[in-house]
Amino acid sequence: MSKKIYIFDTTLRDGEQVPGCKLVTSEKLIIAEQLDIMGVDVIEAGFPISSPGDFKSVQEISKLVKNATVCGLSRSVEKDIKAAAESLTYAKYPRIHTGIGTSDSHIKSKFNSTREKILERAVAAVKYAKSFVEDVEFYAEDAGRTDNEYLARIVEAAIKAGATVVNIPDTTGYCLPHEYGAKIQYLIENVKGIHKVRISAHCHNDLGLATANSVAAVEHGATQVECTLNGIGERAGNTSLEEVVMILQHRKKGVFHTDIKTQMLKGMSNLVATKMGVLVQANKAIVGDNAFAHSSGIHQDGVIKSRETYEIINPKDVGVDFSSIVLTARSGRSAIAYRAKNLGRSLSKVELDAIYPHFLAVADSKKEVDNKDLLRIIEEVLIAQAA
Repeated sequence: MSKKIYIFDTTLRDGEQVPGCKLVTSEKLIIAEQLDIMGVDVIEAGFPISSPGDFKSVQEISKLVKNATVCGLSRSVEKDIKAAAESLTYAKYPRIHTGIGTSDSHIKSKFNSTREKILERAVAAVKYAKSFVEDVEFYAEDAGRTDNEYLARIVEAAIKAGATVVNIPDTTGYCLPHEYGAKIQYLIENVKGIHKVRISAHCHNDLGLATANSVAAVEHGATQVECTLNGIGERAGNTSLEEVVMILQHRKKGVFHTDIKTQMLKGMSNLVATKMGVLVQANKAIVGDNAFAHSSGIHQDGVIKSRETYEIINPKDVGVDFSSIVLTARSGRSAIAYRAKNLGRSLSKVELDAIYPHFLAVADSKKEVDNKDLLRIIEEVLIAQAA
């Protein structure tokens, strides 16, 4: 039986930290409702102490969401934790996400503190959060650069204090996949009580490895992945929800699964891009406009004969109606015949041979030959032949 991997979506918190991506409460509610319908397990709705607007958003999302756990972020500060608790009053399944930086860089430069004092603050934060809600997630910020032995100590202390989820963030996107996977494995082997809690991977994409690191974490025992739609987030972004979900579905089927309704992925991607005003790059995996588009003649011929020749995912599985055959100067006769047939024009081999040079002449003069162009070329050539 496959193991469920919980999807923790932080589009509305970490994703919103992208400059210029601020959402108003009404926009957050639209996205949160769709996340809930899509099957996300946890929605990190915001950072309640950060502003009255964020507090209100978390509060309103808590009232709206029916199935997912609603989570509020806090620092290891009592006023933060209290604000998070108050904002989650209406949540059916509330979770407070609290923690502190654990790397020597954070301990010395950010907090001007010591390992022992940071450990004490971590324990106190978890205990205080636990006085408000049963479900408490502890994050060890910059765990990616934290010494494993100390990380194990602080994670064990957090679990003992009542944490139900332990988050091991690669905050700076520093780790390589084998390093991050080994870190998760080390914790499993060296932390008492860790089998009683959920281990969460929270990776950033500074070196382009967020998805790879998250998958490595799952392979080594993590059971929750923290991610965002379109991989948005601070700096180079967070782990991409759609990438992790589809990797688990297609490469780890029977071993792991999620409850995500994958047919909603493209629509959710478009919704977030529209509301946040951040376009998705055309070649973005899974949800980019070119993810299922083919312009090379060799590729087009292969896909037309059998989609699996060049597509490992059925586009319908992620909410894309069909593969796109894009007509360019690199397209061959099979692509022209395929497009023409879709437009109601069946062409013979003789007709194709006559049309093809004219098609190339047009294709060389512009980036893409559209339906109007193709129909015009067909009409002109066939009329000339008839004359």
